[in-house]
Formats: sequence, structure tokens, C-alpha cells
Amino acid sequence: MPELSASHRLRLGRYDEPNRVYLLTANTLYRERVFKEFALGRLVVDQFRNAQEQGLADSLAWVVMPDHFHWLIDLKRGSLSELMQRSKSLSARAVNLAAGRTGSLWQQGFHDRALRREDDLVKMARYVVANPLRAGLVDKLGNYPLWDAVWVGL
Repeated sequence: MPELSASHRLRLGRYDEPNRVYLLTANTLYRERVFKEFALGRLVVDQFRNAQEQGLADSLAWVVMPDHFHWLIDLKRGSLSELMQRSKSLSARAVNLAAGRTGSLWQQGFHDRALRREDDLVKMARYVVANPLRAGLVDKLGNYPLWDAVWVGL
């Protein structure tokens, strides 16, 4: 049997279902720090909102870091693969156009984690949005512009 690439291994055993909460993570190609430029990160955020407007997923929390994003969602329709392919493709087009870039923006594949019903969603949302603090990008969460969560007062 041929050896599978890392992106194909990520798909092994992947099972997704509507009305389940997932934490999704995607990295830029070669972990390039594309989103250190705020305006380019907003183009990724636009795709999170687009997915919600299309009824594909409800965004519960997200953060766009310089070289990756974390997106806590409640999947509503379709598959995780379809959602991520669409979001990554549309954001790559927008970022490439805005930045005068060409080529791939994202690494192939993505990481997903299904939350069990007993998992504390607010705790996971806090983990997601606190990424800039843990990475030392800011000393106060309010100073980082590329995050949001549906819960007020995280």
C-alpha cells in the first residue's frame, strides 16, 4: 500500500455530522506570516461570515493568527471538507488579489476536533481567542484585532 501524504492521513477516520461542534485549524503554506497584515486577515474573517450567511456553519469563536487560524463552529450543512475547501479557496483568492500574490496560500488539509457534548464550549472558545496572548503577540486580548466569539465577556 502506498504511503499517504500528511493531508490524506488527516482525512482517515474523519466523520462529520450536522449540529456538532468542531474546532478547525488551518495553516498557511510554509507557515508564512501572511496575516500579520490586519487587512489580509480580515479577508479570512469575511469567509467565516460568508459560511454563516450561507447556512453552512455557525461561527462560535475564531482567531486569525499570523500563520494560521482556529475556528470553532457548529456545522449546519455539508461536510467539514466542503466547508474548509470553500473557505480556504475563497480566502486565498481574495488575499492573493489584495496582496498581489500568486499561488497557494494554505497548506493542504486541515485539523479538526469534534467536541463531545460534555465539553465546555466557553472554555474552548477562551482557548481559541487567547492564542495571541499565549503567542506573545499582545499583552491584552483587546489589543489583538483578529478574533471574535459569540459569548460576551469571555
